[in-house]
Amino acid sequence: MTAHDWNGRLVPFPADRTAAYRASGEWSELPTTARLHESALRHAERTALVTAEAIYTYRELDERTDRIAAGLIRLGLRRLDPVIFQVTNRATTVLAWYGVLKAGLIPVATLAQHRMHEIGHISKKVGAVAHLVEAGLSFDLVGFAREVSKNHPSLRYVLSIEEREGQAGVYRIEDLGADIDLTEARALVEATEAEADPEDIAVFQLSGGTTGVPKLIPRIHAEYWNNGLFYANSFGWDEQTRVAHMIPVIHNAGISCALHAAHAVGAALVLATPDPESAFELMARSEVTDVLIGHGHYQAARSAGFDPVLRTLRRTVLSGAKVPAELFHKLDDGHTRWAGQLFGMSEGMFIVTPQDAPAAARATTVGRPIAPSDEIRILDPSSEQELPIGAVGELCCRGPYTIPGYFDAPEHNANAFTSDGFFRTGDLAALHEFDGCCYVAIEGRIKDLINRGGEKVNAEEIELLLLRHPDIAAAAVVAMPDERLGEKACAFLVSKSGAELTMAEVQEHLEGLGVAKFKWPERLVWVPELPRTNVFKIDKKSLRADIVKRLEAESLEGAQS
Repeated sequence: MTAHDWNGRLVPFPADRTAAYRASGEWSELPTTARLHESALRHAERTALVTAEAIYTYRELDERTDRIAAGLIRLGLRRLDPVIFQVTNRATTVLAWYGVLKAGLIPVATLAQHRMHEIGHISKKVGAVAHLVEAGLSFDLVGFAREVSKNHPSLRYVLSIEEREGQAGVYRIEDLGADIDLTEARALVEATEAEADPEDIAVFQLSGGTTGVPKLIPRIHAEYWNNGLFYANSFGWDEQTRVAHMIPVIHNAGISCALHAAHAVGAALVLATPDPESAFELMARSEVTDVLIGHGHYQAARSAGFDPVLRTLRRTVLSGAKVPAELFHKLDDGHTRWAGQLFGMSEGMFIVTPQDAPAAARATTVGRPIAPSDEIRILDPSSEQELPIGAVGELCCRGPYTIPGYFDAPEHNANAFTSDGFFRTGDLAALHEFDGCCYVAIEGRIKDLINRGGEKVNAEEIELLLLRHPDIAAAAVVAMPDERLGEKACAFLVSKSGAELTMAEVQEHLEGLGVAKFKWPERLVWVPELPRTNVFKIDKKSLRADIVKRLEAESLEGAQS
C-alpha cells in the first residue's frame, strides 16, 4: 500500500535516502505498535511502567492497550484519524498513547496548557477526529474539548482519562475495550497493522513555533520507534535499566527518550510528574538507574532532595542549557555515576554524549549524533557555506529520523531546509575536536524563541497578540534569565494613551484570546518607545541587556536591604 501523502501536504523523504535508510536497517518495515508487541513478548513479565498510581508489566501493558485499540475501532474511528492529546504524566496517558497507535490513529502531541488559540489552529490543520483530554486539572479540559468541537465539524469524539463515569458524550479510556475478548482485540490490532505503510505518519509532534502558532512535525513509522532505540543504545540500556522521566511525556523527548526508548529494550519507565518533591520520592523508591533532567529541574537536582536518588543512579543526561559545574560534579563522581548531555528537537536530530567521551567533552559539549547516517553541518546563517571546525554558525542536520519538511507548510519549508535537504535548526553551534572526534557545542539561538523550562515561547506570536489590545501601541518580547526555568518572557510595551496596563489587565487580555498561560509575559516594562537598530528594526539585543541590568540592580538592592 502506498503511504497516504495527505494531498501533497506531507513532504516525503527523497527516494535515494529512503533506499539507503532501509538498506542500513535504520528504518523499519514494521509499524510502531508491532515493535512494541515484539518487545512485550520478549519481556512479558518484566516491569514496563511505574507511576505513583500504577505498575504494569509488559504483558499487562500490551494486553490492555490491545483492548483500548479495539474499543476505539468499535467506536468508529478509522485508520489515520488524528487524535489531539491534552494529558499529563499518568499511567493512563501511556495506555492511551499505545492504544491510539494500535488502532492505527495518529496522536497529535499538544500540551495540557494549550488553549483555543493553539488547539483551534492545530485541529483544523490536521482535521482532528477525536480530542483526548484529562479531567480533574485546574482547567476544565473536558468542557474545553466540547467547546472546541462546536466549530470543528471533524471533531466527533471526546475521549478522557480520569473523568467520572457516566458523563454524556465522553468516552473514558479506562472503559474502552474492557469487555472485548483478548483474542479478538489482538486480531483487530493485527488487521489494522497489516494496512499500515512504513511511511505513514505515526505521530504529529509540534515545533516550538518560529512564527505564529506551532508548526506540525510529521514523524513516520519507519523511523519513530528506531529513534528511541538509537537513543537507548547510546547509553547501553537493557532490561535491567530503570529510566526516570519528569518532564511532559507527550513531548517528543518524553516519547523518544523515555517511553519508546525504554520499551524498545525491555527497560522499566518510571514516569514521574514535574513536581520535584514527589518525583524524587518515586525515583528513589523505584531505584532508578537513569534519568533525563531538563534545565527547569537543574536547581532542584542540586538540592538535598535529590540525594536519595543518587543511591542507585548510574547515568544522568542533562538537557536544555549550559550545565553548572557544581551540578555536573554532583551527578558525575568519576566512578559509579556518569553524567552527559543531550541536545534534541522534535524535528528529529538527537545529539548525546557518548559513554566513552572524555570528561572535558562531556562537560562542555552536547556530544555526537545517535544514528550512523546522521549528518551535521555548521553553516553560515545567511548562506549554505560550511564553516570550519571551531567556528560558530547555524547547526544544520539531516538523517533517518530528521523530517524532510513540516506538514502543510511549503513557504516555511523553503527557508527551513537547505537546497540539499539539511534542516536549518536556527541554533548556533560549533564543532570541537577531542581525541580525534568532533563534538557539538551549542552556543545560542538564531530563532527568537524563549526557552521557559523546556517550553518554547515564540516572541513574535506573543507580540502580535499583545498588539491586539487597544491600549498597546508597540510590543517587544525578549527572554530574561531565570534561575529555576532558565528563561522567562519579558514584554517591553509602549502605551497608546500614556496609561500603563497592569499585569492583571494584560493577563486578562491574553486569557480572553485563549493563549496558553506558559506563554504569558511574566514581567512588563513600559517604555516611551522601543529602541531601533540602524536599519530601524527593534533592537532586541539592547532590550535583553536592559532587562539583565534591571534584574542585577534589583538583586543588589535586595542584598543591601
